[in-house]
Amino acid sequence: MFTLNGLETCSQDIKKSRFIAWAGPVADEQAAKCFIEERSDATASHNCWAWRIGQVYRFNDDGEPSGTAGKPILQAIDGQSLDCIAVVVTRWFGGVLLGSGGLMRAYGGTAAICLRNGGKTQLVATVETTLDCGFSDLALVKARLLAVPNLRIKAETFTDSGANLSLAVPVSHATEVARMVLNLTGGRVTLPLPQTPP
Repeated sequence: MFTLNGLETCSQDIKKSRFIAWAGPVADEQAAKCFIEERSDATASHNCWAWRIGQVYRFNDDGEPSGTAGKPILQAIDGQSLDCIAVVVTRWFGGVLLGSGGLMRAYGGTAAICLRNGGKTQLVATVETTLDCGFSDLALVKARLLAVPNLRIKAETFTDSGANLSLAVPVSHATEVARMVLNLTGGRVTLPLPQTPP
């Protein structure tokens, strides 16, 4: 799965109606709602949208006939294997009716062009965990953790005896990282791993 690197936009005129798509990465449902609110234009005829974050998705036709706008936008997101994405397609009606098929092509097509034009980053599934490490092991453990591809140290909080590290560990390397930490510290430090779904 991939997500966009940043905000993308594109526009096209179809039978006198103007369509503008805005697409961008979103971290959660609240961010998706904010994105839609910020990118919708109150002067437009319709602000149709869709977003997907993992298994959760929503779409809205904003007054267009049911299934002709929001769903084709979601299909454009899914068709390009994208995740953590929100898209708003705004329409200014030009006086010519497009019909259901025309609306689906216009909304889905504008969204698809916008998404295709954007730079993409592969999403890496991670597990969140914390690690308590004494000062004697801290420098070596941190150096080895940072060498693991796609592992992020999200926060570091110092304690009297060492530090607490908040980590995002790639699922594909989680068991290997836990074993490495145990071996590096002679068993003094363990990396607790939450149960991940199969």
